[in-house]
Amino acid sequence: MPFDRKTLVIPDETKFEEHLIVTNGDIIVADNAGTDFGFKTYGRIFVGERAQVKGEISSEGDIYIDMFSRVGGNVSSNGNVYLGDKVVIEGKLSVKGDLDVGDNVEIRDGFEAKGWINIRSPIPLIIYIFIYLLQLLRLGRSEEIEKILEELEKSENRFIPISEKFLFIPSNAYLGIQNSKTSSNLLIGKQCRVIGNFNAPGLVNVGEESVIYGSIKTDSDIVIGKKVEIHGNLEADGDIYLGERVKIHGDVEGDRVFIPRSSHIGGKLLARKGVLFEKVDREKIEEKLIRFNSGADVVDEIKDALE
Repeated sequence: MPFDRKTLVIPDETKFEEHLIVTNGDIIVADNAGTDFGFKTYGRIFVGERAQVKGEISSEGDIYIDMFSRVGGNVSSNGNVYLGDKVVIEGKLSVKGDLDVGDNVEIRDGFEAKGWINIRSPIPLIIYIFIYLLQLLRLGRSEEIEKILEELEKSENRFIPISEKFLFIPSNAYLGIQNSKTSSNLLIGKQCRVIGNFNAPGLVNVGEESVIYGSIKTDSDIVIGKKVEIHGNLEADGDIYLGERVKIHGDVEGDRVFIPRSSHIGGKLLARKGVLFEKVDREKIEEKLIRFNSGADVVDEIKDALE
């Protein structure tokens, strides 16, 4: 799956429970993002700076929580856990691997770690490097300084690869029990069960056989895969494309609404530019729909598939 920093991604077979999201891949909560849900996954969990997770976190892999972030429940990992400076965990921390803790970390209900525990010094690492370089300069060891600087430059380009299947909440986005918002596109995978109302200014794509208990509103277009059931409304400033055997239990409003005869709308239908009872060729447009980061005009590709 291509990665786009602005797209809210809910991967295939993700299930929303009352206060918990269950998935299989990695989970990334970006800087300044928030969620009313906790997370459970067989992958890893990455939480950025100043992020808010109101529920518990459980992972079979490693957990990374960056500085100034807060978790409102327990945190458990069968791998390693890395906590940045001033992280707050309001529950208990359970770690089967190693625990790496920054300065002024608060774990309110205590912790249990089976592996090594490393408590980092409150003095930033950059200060240690600076002092060490000064000492080398005094000793006249310029060659060693050059080697250290080269290693630091190389480390700046390193990154942690995420799994092919991942859940991603972009910076400043919020995934709520009642209302969710993002600043760009929304991608919901196949065979998902999702709770909440979504407001996304960009393109919205819902994979086949998913069930959504809420409404979707966007300033762009909405594409719904076959056998999707939505217990709410669809509202778009652009066009709405419905797949085969889709059930919408609420109202549908858009510029143009493409609806196959096998689909059903239980509420009112408002198509400002008309209704077309045509079948969208899903196979031709599927790859285009998930390439949000390519810069291509996805809407034109969909229109071509209809012609």
